[in-house]
Amino acid sequence: MSKLMSGIMSYILPPSNDVFYSLFEDGTKCCKQSAELFHEILEEGITEEHIARARQYKHASNKTIKKTLEVLDTSFITPIDREDIQTISTLLNKITKKITKACLNLKVYKLESFTENLKNQSQTLIAATSELEQIFANFKKPTISDMTSRNLKMKEIETRGDEILYHATEALFSGKYDALNVIKLRDIHKDLENALDACYSVSDAVVSVVLKLS
Repeated sequence: MSKLMSGIMSYILPPSNDVFYSLFEDGTKCCKQSAELFHEILEEGITEEHIARARQYKHASNKTIKKTLEVLDTSFITPIDREDIQTISTLLNKITKKITKACLNLKVYKLESFTENLKNQSQTLIAATSELEQIFANFKKPTISDMTSRNLKMKEIETRGDEILYHATEALFSGKYDALNVIKLRDIHKDLENALDACYSVSDAVVSVVLKLS
């Protein structure tokens, strides 16, 4: 078979079903690692090794979305809608980028201590990314009941995160903190909240895909 014909066939024939699902799992792994790293920093204090790992996870996430879009661009047939693949991949990358930004800002802002609200929000983010791992572990052969149940659980996690953010904001503006620390902490809380919201958006997108395929 000529190179030209081989190229045409690779474009017409669908890629292995495992390709996109594996890339989703790779993206989710970066999210989970970043969330665990952020919590580790809160417990141990930030070091240069933490910063290097944060950048490593972000780089891996960027490589994953780049690879996903490359495969998508060269595939005529895909196992799920192209728009859904792009949406899910972009959201997974956003989660890692938001958490990485929060990690780096912990160093830039030179905070001397971390609040319980920040630690609670961090634990909630770990719960959300752990749930994402379970979602994508079953995405190749999903059932509506399982994915709907997991989406409801993710909503509960997101709601818990909203409550933590509310209490954190209330504490920040109680007069207990100086104005500069209020700005610093509020910025970090916002990045974590955006990452948590993106976790729910991914879960929601997966449920929509499963419903369309049923």
